[in-house]
Amino acid sequence: MEAHSFSDHVVAFGRVLRRLGFAIGPAQMMVALEAVAHVGVSEKEDVKNALHACLVSRHEERELFDLAFKLFWKAPTKFPKVMQWLLQQTQIPVNASAGGYHRIQEALREHQKPKPKKRSEQTSATEIELEQIVTYSQTEILRQKDFAAFTNADIATAKQYVARFKWPIPPYASRRLLPASRGIKLDFRATVRDSSRHAGELLRLAHLAKKKKPRPVVLICDISGSMERYAQMLLHFMHLLTADKRSVESFVFGTRITRITHHLKHQDVDAALAAVSKEVLDWAGGTKIGDAIKTFNFTWLRRVMKSNSVVLIISDGWDRGDTTVLSSEMQRLRRSCHQLIWLNPLMGYSNYEPLTQGMQAALPYVDHLLPVHNLVSLEQLTKVLAQIR
Repeated sequence: MEAHSFSDHVVAFGRVLRRLGFAIGPAQMMVALEAVAHVGVSEKEDVKNALHACLVSRHEERELFDLAFKLFWKAPTKFPKVMQWLLQQTQIPVNASAGGYHRIQEALREHQKPKPKKRSEQTSATEIELEQIVTYSQTEILRQKDFAAFTNADIATAKQYVARFKWPIPPYASRRLLPASRGIKLDFRATVRDSSRHAGELLRLAHLAKKKKPRPVVLICDISGSMERYAQMLLHFMHLLTADKRSVESFVFGTRITRITHHLKHQDVDAALAAVSKEVLDWAGGTKIGDAIKTFNFTWLRRVMKSNSVVLIISDGWDRGDTTVLSSEMQRLRRSCHQLIWLNPLMGYSNYEPLTQGMQAALPYVDHLLPVHNLVSLEQLTKVLAQIR
């Protein structure tokens, strides 16, 4: 692409960013054009870093800039039309949310539907391509959007997206041996029995292989006040893992822990979550992680868990209880399972550090500390689970 043509697209890109709330004026655009001319347009990362340095002035603008640039690089000639289409149905507040971190929040609203075309009128190739790019843009926005900013329409779309996830955890090999065409051990009895049918002639060697069984999984989700914004979408994810999987046990906790496995076995996710909300009495209240884990260890551990289980704890780590209890109970839980994974939605903040007392007490016994704030983080989790051996 020629340099002068690319400059026109950079100017259009800057205008869109300004409409999204970026503090960009003529001076910043001139510096951006000079920076692009200096680094050249042959390398994508060089252009992105140059524009980022010139057009992004606040930390909370980085996420939106990255998404806008990805769309821009995918189809620069169509980019102004795509972003204009998105902005017509997207409302993005410019005020920073609590804590000084600006979330990309939007609420898709119904836009005026175009008049139906006559049958004789055919859709042009350009319109088809633009529609494909717009569809890709909406999916990318939803994948990277924080669960706390989800609208009801977003949740409905995300449920369909999450429903396509495949069961990620591979089975484990039990001690029980079964007949197999290939195996780790020779089955002498079957071999002799088979040879007796052929006048003692050895025609086939029978083998034994370890039986494959689904690995048990235990989900323990925090539903306290600080996790309320994420609880609904995370419970949908728990329903996905629990439904039709006898090897999955699900619990929620605030100030006390409640087993909800039997509710999440329900095929209809909305009916399952309605039943959960009726049974759980400490929804959106305080948090006592240590006491909840202690109750699980002494009441449920031997009943629902095996030593080869994978345990997933979903919590932001804010704890009102005794951290000494949390540390000792996390140590007990870790000794009783195969892997212990902690999912923290606050890790969606680029500057987050696990400095709370609850996270400091739990971290020494955690195998993986992962984010769980958007659909991309759930995809990352499935990849980690798929690598468990």
